[in-house]
Amino acid sequence: MTQFGRALLALNIDIICANSPQAKGRIERAFGTLQDRMVKELRLAGVSSIAAANAWLPGFITAYNTRFGRDPANAKDLHRPLAPADDLDEILAWREERTVTRNLTLHYDRMMLLLEPTSLARGLVRKKVEVVNYPDGRFAVQFNGAALGFKVFDKIQTVQPGTIVDNKRLAAVLEQVKAQAARRRPPNNLEAPGLPSKGRAPRHAAAAALA
Repeated sequence: MTQFGRALLALNIDIICANSPQAKGRIERAFGTLQDRMVKELRLAGVSSIAAANAWLPGFITAYNTRFGRDPANAKDLHRPLAPADDLDEILAWREERTVTRNLTLHYDRMMLLLEPTSLARGLVRKKVEVVNYPDGRFAVQFNGAALGFKVFDKIQTVQPGTIVDNKRLAAVLEQVKAQAARRRPPNNLEAPGLPSKGRAPRHAAAAALA
């Protein structure tokens, strides 16, 4: 199941596919507007930054709806309000499953997460847990909705002399240190929070954009 499908399932929303030529044409026309007409309008308006685009967008929407909008055949608002139990921060977060190792560690986005050795965590060896990546940069580890305490060990960082590591975790940490190599890589969640690694630009491109 995709992230989009999972979120709709949690909100009790059915996906209706555009299986008719009329429905497909309607959405393709909208895509054409966003990918062609709006891009040209931005250029004509001299917009060259995200902040300027955000300030310009409400006027474009109003003008576009005035020109092309049509009154619906049924004016009744059929939108369903959110239920009290619907937590959009949790539902719309990016979620990925990971397997807990015998050392109570799991790997996510080139990082090793060290679970706190609680009674719950000890019972999760070889079981699946969810790493939850929130849009604001926070991320958490959960099992059946229960949060698990953890620490982050960045697999790319070098362990400094004198760093104290729990003997039970030493083998896992040494394994990660041994696997390190000087190489280019996209930034991980700590360096570019809020976006899964699949959607990030390479690290050197991100550095160039910041410069």
